[in-house]
Amino acid sequence: MEVSTLISPEKFPDPVIDAPLAGDPATAKAVLAGGCFWCVEAVYQQLDGVSAVINGYAGDSAETADYQTVCSGTTDHAEAVEVRYDRSRISYGQLLKVFFSIAHDPTQKNRQGPDVGRQYRSAIFYADDEQKRIAQAYVAQLEQAKIFDSRIVTEIVPLTQFYEAEPYHQDYAERNPMQPYIFFNALPKVKKVRTYYKDRVKQAT
Repeated sequence: MEVSTLISPEKFPDPVIDAPLAGDPATAKAVLAGGCFWCVEAVYQQLDGVSAVINGYAGDSAETADYQTVCSGTTDHAEAVEVRYDRSRISYGQLLKVFFSIAHDPTQKNRQGPDVGRQYRSAIFYADDEQKRIAQAYVAQLEQAKIFDSRIVTEIVPLTQFYEAEPYHQDYAERNPMQPYIFFNALPKVKKVRTYYKDRVKQAT
């Protein structure tokens, strides 16, 4: 069981430093790594203001950006998601709040639950100085508040390139809800989003 599953999302504060909501619809991207991308994707797909979540790889070269090579543990890629969102409806800081409170356990180094290896590390790949500033400030805020018993090991590093994963990895949890890994690892996180962030969940149409 992940450490973060024992901490209620209600204990996580809103970011003190955050980007203001845009006055008009404005698309932005956040690239985050928190273990298996299937689980992280399932968390963010539910959020209002998120238009798409793409599974992929970040941290290494195009030549090594394929599932088999990344899973070998011989690259510096992390399984990551590219969250495309509307800055007039949800902020970068709020995406990070979900990242730390539900999407993964940021105190596990180079692993996440049953998955072990640097490809499953906790990482924020920032696109610009604003994202870097917000990410660093929120980690410091969580550390100061002592939300976790252990130190946060999330890497905050510049994004060089995001590589989209193979088609069969996209929308994986949604297409395979009863697959054992998804059932035991992703669906509990989906439920927590709907419970603790119900005001931010997309309304059924």
